[in-house]
Amino acid sequence: MATNLVSMLVSVFGVLGSVLLLHVSVDDYRSGASSLWIWSSAVILLGSLYALVKDVRQLRTGPTA
Repeated sequence: MATNLVSMLVSVFGVLGSVLLLHVSVDDYRSGASSLWIWSSAVILLGSLYALVKDVRQLRTGPTA
């Protein structure tokens, strides 16, 4: 149970970091950087959101064994 909670907290911080990365990449794009930064940070955000949803579902179902 405690490891599931720690995993969920790590996922929450991963989502926060991904949102920050997306924000920075949008600012850089407006300054003239490549749009590849936006797309790659969006993919990273989707991956971290998937991990968070998976961890929340696992925490809500409780112990399986």
